[in-house]
Amino acid sequence: MHCLARALRRVSGHVRGRGQPRLQRLGSCPCPPRGAGAWGWRVGLGLALGVKVAAGCEQEGAPRGEATGAVKPPPPRGFARAIESSRDLLQRIKDEVGAPGIVIGVSVDGKEVWSEGLGYADVENRVICKPETIMRIASISKCLTMMAVAKLWEEGRLDLDAPVQKYVPEFPEKEYEGEKVTITTRLLVSHLSGIRHYEKDITKVKEQKEKANKALKLMQDVKKSNQEKELKEKEDKDTEKNDFAKAKSEQDGEAKGRNLKPVKQTQEFEHEEYYLKEKFENVIDSLKIFKNDPLVFKPGSQFLYSTYGFTLLSAVVERASGCKFTDYMLKMFHDLDMLATVLDDNESMIYNRARCYVCNKKGRLINAPYVDNSYKWAGGGFLSSVGDLLKFGNALLYSYQVGQFKNSANKLLPGYLKPDTITIMWTPVPNTEASWDKDGKYAMGWVVVEKQQEYGFCRQQRHYVSHTGGAVGASSVLLILPEELDSEVINSGLVTPPRGVVVNIICNMQSVSLNSTALKIAKEFDKDKLA
Repeated sequence: MHCLARALRRVSGHVRGRGQPRLQRLGSCPCPPRGAGAWGWRVGLGLALGVKVAAGCEQEGAPRGEATGAVKPPPPRGFARAIESSRDLLQRIKDEVGAPGIVIGVSVDGKEVWSEGLGYADVENRVICKPETIMRIASISKCLTMMAVAKLWEEGRLDLDAPVQKYVPEFPEKEYEGEKVTITTRLLVSHLSGIRHYEKDITKVKEQKEKANKALKLMQDVKKSNQEKELKEKEDKDTEKNDFAKAKSEQDGEAKGRNLKPVKQTQEFEHEEYYLKEKFENVIDSLKIFKNDPLVFKPGSQFLYSTYGFTLLSAVVERASGCKFTDYMLKMFHDLDMLATVLDDNESMIYNRARCYVCNKKGRLINAPYVDNSYKWAGGGFLSSVGDLLKFGNALLYSYQVGQFKNSANKLLPGYLKPDTITIMWTPVPNTEASWDKDGKYAMGWVVVEKQQEYGFCRQQRHYVSHTGGAVGASSVLLILPEELDSEVINSGLVTPPRGVVVNIICNMQSVSLNSTALKIAKEFDKDKLA
């Protein structure tokens, strides 16, 4: 300690006489340099003495050896609180599920305000996650495909209500219970076609669907009963007891939800067709997996989430556009400036690509098995980064809102899609459901939750759209929370679209539920934006 004190006194120039020559031998000048060079000189001395420097030290409090990502820039003014709380929430989720790596990106009003990686993109080689890390986006691919469908429809090159055989005659006409039925593009994008998912046994699918419908009805009845009971209790009990009961009920419900979700997803990943290794040269060839299988139900009558429905959709896009589906999508990504979004091709050299992981039966982390996703490009076959998916979300949000800013002083460019197209795309479709948010309905390639509030001073349901994804060794979510615009803001000429929060989270391990986390984070940033 005495030596350290003497060194510091010499640096500050307080030592005189006999100390002066010693100081000259330590450096090239008798006193510390001033100006721009002084900062670097003091940093060098600080590092030599073991002092942490803000511009280059590890994250404070991080365990030694733990991946903390790249050096974090200072948080944007106004969002420091949201970033801190959201990082803590994301770290908790990562720790709970044991995910190797997770990357998040958040934009507010079209500007990226936070992107960060936690953990490892490659555990074996200790490659840390960073904002540029590229991962499987799983079923967010359906949103990208829906954008292509909407563009072709706008251009008059695709009829949403024509039988799919108009574009893909290779797909046989279907019957259900002896009656000839029609499958259209509109039914495909909302999972109402009756085409199976990964389960081949139609009888088993019908049984599971019937059980799910009964469970949903039971849950709705219980919810209604609980609401009536709560109203009655409010008349007899004081507010404190009610709050305690409600909190306890919510905690029990959340615990049950956490216990139920993994069971459903684990069963889904047991299907053999998740792990196909055959490489299909084109989307027409991949139809052979399911095109001759019977329908699960009459098209339009029920909802059944189906990735194979989107495989057929990719063939429709290919024929309507006049070029290969993959080529059309890559051109669209170029137009949207999504240069890091590519096909999940095992042979290609894709820089910053993360490895994928699963847990074995003993709960140990292992490398995900080899799969070839060429059979489902449209429904789950793309790779991307959080930066690219934020661009995609903001392109949609801009297109959705630009028509409302008619009196803006600035001349606004048109959106990639027309406002009316986005409105139709984000309108809930009857007979659909949403597995990751029971308050929502499936629309066209997206789940939509509408604004709603049942009771005063109680939960307010915000309008938002989202899509989650689950693939071998990957989980994801893309969520868009539009701002609730009023005429005063629109007509002021001081603001331009997009207005709202976009959140994207990608993870290199399967069976991680991320939608509720993304919604909480979006609301945190929305809160700071309004503060």
